[in-house]
Amino acid sequence: MTLFIPGISIIRVSVNCLLTCLACYFPGLAVSDYLNCPCKVVKVSGGDTVHVLDQSSVKHKIRLGGIDAPEKKQLFGDKSTKNLSSLIAGKNVEVEYDKRDRYGRIVGKLIKDGQDINLLQIKHGYAWHHKDYQKEQSKLDRALYSSAEIEARKKTIGLWSVPAVPPWEFRKSH
Repeated sequence: MTLFIPGISIIRVSVNCLLTCLACYFPGLAVSDYLNCPCKVVKVSGGDTVHVLDQSSVKHKIRLGGIDAPEKKQLFGDKSTKNLSSLIAGKNVEVEYDKRDRYGRIVGKLIKDGQDINLLQIKHGYAWHHKDYQKEQSKLDRALYSSAEIEARKKTIGLWSVPAVPPWEFRKSH
């Protein structure tokens, strides 16, 4: 990125540097957290959880925001994990986030080649749109995720091919 500042010659800066400078000079400015991406997916531990290495080789645990996938011991838990693995295991992704959950995991959206991986999990029938947290999503993501779940249900694909127990209900009974 090239930054033009009046009275100063052209400066080339990284986005990370620019965000850091903005946060320092304008402390009231809300700037989302960021990872030094692209990040390599080194482990897929569930249909909605991955581990990535950033460009500084720091490992981060990412909980995919806006979705809830079947638990490992739940019907379709393994298939959901395998689907996510087929999309991103060993590949580079961008991570967009602005919060951590109570376990310290980053809650965010994974982007690979311009595609929203969280959304693809829903479209493929391997995750629910997590409506309990939809207010944390942009209006666009909320609409896309909700309509993707409706379409997957209509097509009876993935977990919608059988009577499905949502993971939040499964966790209560196990």
